[in-house]
Amino acid sequence: MSRILIYGANGYTGALIAEEAARRGLKPILGGRNRDALEELSRQLKLTRRVFELRDGTEILRNLEGVNVVLNCAGPFAATAAPLLEGCIAQKVHYLDITGEIDVFEQCHHEHSRARHAGIVVAPGVGFDVVPTDSLAAMLKRKLPDANELVLAFEAGGGPSPGTARTSVAGLARGGRVRRNGELVEVPLAWKVREFERDGKRRSAMTIPWGDVYTAFVSTEIPNIETYMAVSPNTIARTRWLRYAQPFLRFDAVRRFLEARAVERARGPDAERRAATGCYIWGEARNLAGREEKLALMTPNGYTLTVNAALGILDHVLHTSMEGGFYTPSQLVGADFVLTLPGVALAA
Repeated sequence: MSRILIYGANGYTGALIAEEAARRGLKPILGGRNRDALEELSRQLKLTRRVFELRDGTEILRNLEGVNVVLNCAGPFAATAAPLLEGCIAQKVHYLDITGEIDVFEQCHHEHSRARHAGIVVAPGVGFDVVPTDSLAAMLKRKLPDANELVLAFEAGGGPSPGTARTSVAGLARGGRVRRNGELVEVPLAWKVREFERDGKRRSAMTIPWGDVYTAFVSTEIPNIETYMAVSPNTIARTRWLRYAQPFLRFDAVRRFLEARAVERARGPDAERRAATGCYIWGEARNLAGREEKLALMTPNGYTLTVNAALGILDHVLHTSMEGGFYTPSQLVGADFVLTLPGVALAA
């Protein structure tokens, strides 16, 4: 049987994925550094566990023995992706994660040649970040092959998990980012504000440094990309105020304090709330002649989509012969893969 290691299995999203994987009979190994939490989860799911941190390369290699694919669910991924990926390359183990962090996508992409030589797939962002948006970008590129501009936006319900909240605070110090003429460009927080329409109603939105600023360029080669999140006008105002506090976020003590506060308030949606909330995703592509194509997706709650997308892509990697290297989700499983996931459909 192929051996799967879910690292960070005791976290909010990792546990959801582990539970569904066990329900499907996949019997993954549960990995992470919290011994007590892993032991409790492994007892509940009747699965084996491996407790290890990511500080010692030798320890990582030892715990990757006998593993075919790692699914990293331990954020912030800026701290966990590099050591796990290094171990995966050395042990010739496929590497997947559920990051949405631009720097992690860039870091993984830089390992393309080494991954190809090792014969392993490196595919970060196999959850809500960035499967639906990357798929929508690839669909729009198919409809408008000479697109020069791409805009992606989403509205997500249900609230964040502790890990998502922590990662969001950590990312504030970098500010916003967009793609301009093929290059990543830093911009202020909430740099642009605009509206999107859903069900005949207008939604206010602000630019955010979503992972597609990196991945959609790799998938489509569209040189100008902006990503937005639909939020209230009050949230936009507060985010713009944070521009003045941004220099202080570079101090570890300040960042740790804000991360702790954010985690206190973010428990992650329970099963009832996940079932009651969903997401809506907009995509717009334009070419130099002014022609425009638009598409929109409706999806389940982002965490529900992450579980199904991550396990679907994991299954594809395990059972499909592929050349090693870095892949975005649409490159790995195709633009239409997202439409095969439960509850996902193109909006009318």
